[in-house]
Amino acid sequence: ADELGASVLVATHSRYVIDLNRTPDGASLYPGQSVTGLCPVDTFDDTPIYADAADQPDEAEITARREAIWEPYHAQLADELARLRAGHGVAALWDAHSIRSVLPRFFEGRLPDLNLGTGNGASCDPVLADRLLAIARQADRFTSVLNGRFTGGYITRHHGLPADNVHAVQLEMTQSSYMQEHLPFDYLPDVARGVQPHLRRMVEAMLEFAESRAKR
Repeated sequence: ADELGASVLVATHSRYVIDLNRTPDGASLYPGQSVTGLCPVDTFDDTPIYADAADQPDEAEITARREAIWEPYHAQLADELARLRAGHGVAALWDAHSIRSVLPRFFEGRLPDLNLGTGNGASCDPVLADRLLAIARQADRFTSVLNGRFTGGYITRHHGLPADNVHAVQLEMTQSSYMQEHLPFDYLPDVARGVQPHLRRMVEAMLEFAESRAKR
């Protein structure tokens, strides 16, 4: 991303403090399915985050975290997308996440390695989504899907406005593609090198798409 000149916005707090990819009111993004909240009280494998239930954040604490962390992040993201769109007539948002490859709480078996989400087609032009999926499918040794178990969280769904020429795509990538999924959670450079060329091609495709839609 840095080599391609992309703007990069990085979270400064753990998602266990507040999850930037959840709705501000904590409403479920996947009704009827197991999810974690805006200020999670358990991990993806159902382990409690707080030793005592009395220590879990109350509404006042959740509001304080939302105002101090969640709102500034989304304001900064919105401002940057607006700046890019004003300058070029188009903006493209690559929303990058990773997750353990096996999590029975959320899905059976092993999750595909490259999970692309576009809010079921609502957050970006289908031409871009199809191009990214085609690249993912060409990735040796990596499985992929578009709008499977993960269709994009709040960031993608809220900021992706293709009618206004703002196109957003989420990638939920398995951690096993680049790191250890269990303690000590080490980054594995030799493993990561296998997936990096495919990620670069997808980001390049997104840049090419944006350039094709930029005002002349």
